Amino acid sequence: MNYCSNCGARVVIKIPQGDHLPRQVCPDCHMVHYSNPKILVGSVPVWEERILLCRRAIAPREGYWTMPSGFMENGETVQMGAARETLEESCAQVIIEDLMSVINIAAHNQVHMIFRASMGSAYHAPTPESSEVRFFEEKDIPWDDLAFRTVTQALTHFVEDRRQGVRSLHIIDLETTRP
Repeated sequence: MNYCSNCGARVVIKIPQGDHLPRQVCPDCHMVHYSNPKILVGSVPVWEERILLCRRAIAPREGYWTMPSGFMENGETVQMGAARETLEESCAQVIIEDLMSVINIAAHNQVHMIFRASMGSAYHAPTPESSEVRFFEEKDIPWDDLAFRTVTQALTHFVEDRRQGVRSLHIIDLETTRP
């Protein structure tokens, strides 16, 4: 940020009184502009024991597989965001169930929250964000072609929990030396 969104003056980096971190501060109107982590929400949609995955049609990692997910929008809950992202990326209507994975990526200022989800019908279709959308049996998940480590982590949590007959919440910190 170069200019204050409140008054248009050029912002400066300084530690505001009573704070402990450098922030973008407007010297004219004294507005403090905070930069906070982004929250990514997604789901692992299931229909008749099969997992719905999307092949990315957009960068980054175009052509790789992922579960439907994306950044939250203002004015929505994490569950609403996960359902919206699933619809946007796969045309699938889901019932968001319990939170399965919280993946902290401090190096990228992100928190990923992935939910288990059930589908009300088998309907799904490609979208501008997904060139292909299809169901996978656990044994057929394209592990070597998953888009991000977060996807691998979340799907691993899902598969392991399902095999053990549990619904655990997994909270992990992920270093980001590769996608």
